[in-house]
Amino acid sequence: MSASLIHAVHSDFIQRFGYEPMLVRAPGRVNLIGEHTDYNDGFVLPAAVDKEMIFAVGLNGGTEIRLVAHDLNETFELGSPAEVTPSDTQWANYLLGVVAQLQLREVDIQGFDCVFGGNVPLGAGMSSSAALECGLAFALNHMLGAGLDKMELAHAAQKAEHTYAGVMCGIMDQFASLFGRDGHVVRLDCRSLEYEYFPFDTKATRIVLCNSGVKHSLASSEYNTRREECERGVAVLQQHYPAVQSLRDATLEQLEAHRAELGDVVFRRCSYVVKENLRVEAACQHLEAGDLTAFGQEMYGSHAGLRDDYEVSCEELDVLVEAARAVPGVFGARMMGGGFGGCTINLVAPERVEEFIASVSAVYKEKFGLELETYQTTIVSGVGAVPATTAA
Repeated sequence: MSASLIHAVHSDFIQRFGYEPMLVRAPGRVNLIGEHTDYNDGFVLPAAVDKEMIFAVGLNGGTEIRLVAHDLNETFELGSPAEVTPSDTQWANYLLGVVAQLQLREVDIQGFDCVFGGNVPLGAGMSSSAALECGLAFALNHMLGAGLDKMELAHAAQKAEHTYAGVMCGIMDQFASLFGRDGHVVRLDCRSLEYEYFPFDTKATRIVLCNSGVKHSLASSEYNTRREECERGVAVLQQHYPAVQSLRDATLEQLEAHRAELGDVVFRRCSYVVKENLRVEAACQHLEAGDLTAFGQEMYGSHAGLRDDYEVSCEELDVLVEAARAVPGVFGARMMGGGFGGCTINLVAPERVEEFIASVSAVYKEKFGLELETYQTTIVSGVGAVPATTAA
């Protein structure tokens, strides 16, 4: 937890509003394995990490809503909760969307002040937006005594992103921010929303993200195409196996039996998803056995599937994964997120981190002429209140 960030946000609040706020931290997240499985009712394996948003929030006794983005030094104000509607201020929409969702759940929103700041890298696929939504939802739920449980807050935060930010995200990001547990990853069943924690030895490995710094314009259109290709595969399988409601229900044998009917592209898309769900299951067993090397092999398998069968990788990500593979002390690496750019996630023995960063950065610079941005992070607990003493 960043004491200097907490102190800065707390001081900003006191200076502006003159009373003691409640302090809340909301973490970003990584997804260790289980990519493009969420919209196919499959499994994901995220964890909350120590890159976070810090909030200072207080009820002001009036009707005004006053929001402050500490890092941007920007403010946004409304006269009353009744005026909440999507605005032209992008960052404010994530927070206003949360207020609107709480109102739909019959929470009586009163006037409040909020200052927030963070160190979640933007555009690195660590879900700064989910941290923003979940932190405010947690604070308001607590201060207004609304009594919503964490899963309800996750749904409210997800819907806020859909309705006010226009991003049709799954629930993984919000879930991971709220349900994270120190020293554990959490396997989420995206169909039933059942979840289970698995131990993750944070002393044996660091999580290092390598940001390719590229975002190919293909990302959003290709994402929608992949969803359609998966749906096409399910439609074909359903004619033969009525119980297959999504790729979650399909087996490799079923796909193989109807390979010609599916066609090469749809077959490869579907087989990637079915195999990725199996990899998540296997990865959890490796964690229970304390076998990080075997876990890392599942990550390499995931990347190969994303590259060859799902075709959402790109040259920059592939170079980063291959460069990681060559460094001693790296357990595993893969692209993380939607694809066509963004970050790779790497599990690296702590004593090898500096060597890893130097080696991979040199390869990247030589190949693309680009400086590589890296972030070291570790697994922490989910959204929670920060003791006021921390801000002193």
